[in-house]
Amino acid sequence: MKKSNYKYMILLCFSVGPVSVFAQNWPAKPVRIVTGSSGTTGDILSRLLSQRLNEKWGKPVIVENRTGGGIVSAELVKHATPDGYTLHMAQQSSFVAAVSLYKKLAYDPVKDFAPLTLVARVPQMLIANPSFPVANVKELIAYAKSRPGVVNYSSGGPTTTGNLTFALLNTTAGIQLVHIPYKGVSVATTAVMSGEVQLAMVPVAVAMTQVSAGKVKAFAITSAKRFSGAPNVPTIAEAGLPGFEATTWFGMVAPAQLPAALARKLNTDLVEILSTPQVRERMVRQGAEPTPGTPAEFTAFLKDEIVKWGKAIREAGLKAQ
Repeated sequence: MKKSNYKYMILLCFSVGPVSVFAQNWPAKPVRIVTGSSGTTGDILSRLLSQRLNEKWGKPVIVENRTGGGIVSAELVKHATPDGYTLHMAQQSSFVAAVSLYKKLAYDPVKDFAPLTLVARVPQMLIANPSFPVANVKELIAYAKSRPGVVNYSSGGPTTTGNLTFALLNTTAGIQLVHIPYKGVSVATTAVMSGEVQLAMVPVAVAMTQVSAGKVKAFAITSAKRFSGAPNVPTIAEAGLPGFEATTWFGMVAPAQLPAALARKLNTDLVEILSTPQVRERMVRQGAEPTPGTPAEFTAFLKDEIVKWGKAIREAGLKAQ
């Protein structure tokens, strides 16, 4: 072996070896998952995973809540040491919508984080007041096209997932549904039930309660495939608008520069947990569809989402409040 090659091998051992040993012996202390406010879907998913990871690793996995819609927690994790002891439950609102809604964002969702796996996708359900005179998405599009600016919908606020999804629906279908903002999803749902507005997009778990009670009617699910928790409700794509997809999603990330061996370990452990029937069942009850995968798949998905939602947000003229 040439002397130069020998020196290269020595350097390679020192650069790769310690990382592998570190990953094998990790964790040696508590791990924290930083997420948004307590009681949100991101918080619920984080606590479910923290319990299972605690059992698997034999070390405490602590969920740390931060207010600020995911933006504050994302910025905090960006500046954390990339040693695997600080993770973040990223979400669609702060990693995708925020890119276009805010003039300046204190982090780059693609460059400042190491993706581990997509955790879950949470579809919205398009619901209508029982008296609304259409029966499905195809009829809704035809009805709205013949009455531009007449059909209205509620949401929990201008920059919420519900309004963003309707903005995408308007753009994709070429219709002009009118936005009526409320303070929160529950109030927006009540507005549909009372007939104050005609339509709404709400999380599937919230919608199914009211659909079962006959207080609203379900038109469609916003995911690409039917939701396993509501298999009889068609997707918007199959109900009249091919290719349409709009879901809230959550994924686990770490600070950028996370050692590759540790990223592989975290991905392997998270995917294993997300693939168990028990975890899947609990997530579906929360209206979330488990979607584990590779870091590369998560990265590609994130980039596609930023482009898709950026276009919808710009065309709707939306800005952060």
